[in-house]
Amino acid sequence: MSEDAPLILAVDTASPCSSVALTTGNVQNGTLLASLSLNSKVTHSRRLLSGIDWLLQENGVQLADIDGLGVGLGPGSFTGLRIGMATMKGLATAMEKPLLGVSTLDGLAFSCSGNAPLCALLDARKQEVYRRWYKQDTQGIYREDGPIEALSPVTFVSEISEECQLVGDGVFVLGQDALDTVRDWVTIVPAPLHYINAASIAFLCCEQLQKNEIMDPDSAVPLYVRASDAELSLKKK
Repeated sequence: MSEDAPLILAVDTASPCSSVALTTGNVQNGTLLASLSLNSKVTHSRRLLSGIDWLLQENGVQLADIDGLGVGLGPGSFTGLRIGMATMKGLATAMEKPLLGVSTLDGLAFSCSGNAPLCALLDARKQEVYRRWYKQDTQGIYREDGPIEALSPVTFVSEISEECQLVGDGVFVLGQDALDTVRDWVTIVPAPLHYINAASIAFLCCEQLQKNEIMDPDSAVPLYVRASDAELSLKKK
């Protein structure tokens, strides 16, 4: 493994958009070798492994060449998150490679630039959004500035008290009425940035690898944030 530029294979399946990427290096010196994203109604289980295989073949890379396997932890679709995690756990175990993971919201924020605070939002269904706030570090990279929570659009909008940027498909859940109340403070990033690119996950995971922040495949779980419908039903019983 090159300590300066590890080769990372990463995926994200938190949203309807499946994304796979192959990168070298971290957030400061990284290079994107290839990425593949597909936003369709086809389930992640039918396209993720084939996407990984195609990406590796097109780049002449073998799984044995990979230095680390990264996965977007969510929050997001429970089923999608389980598919992504199970896939990368299986590869990490079979190939004896480090398993790494970062929040999908962190990946969305990493793709953005600007000086104002940023909030990454994902559709949480049930008329809620998952949100996390970010501020730039000294290198201009957006870093987390608070917890991830599931909030109603009204509750989220009430948090806005200064100029900020919004990114992620959760923006479309807020509704125009809610956005109109803060339109003088809010800038919505360009449309392509609302879709997670696994390259961002890969660069952030490389940073973890270099810090030796590796997940145990036996205990690693997605970042669900809230309980599933099945868990809520069980508690009621």
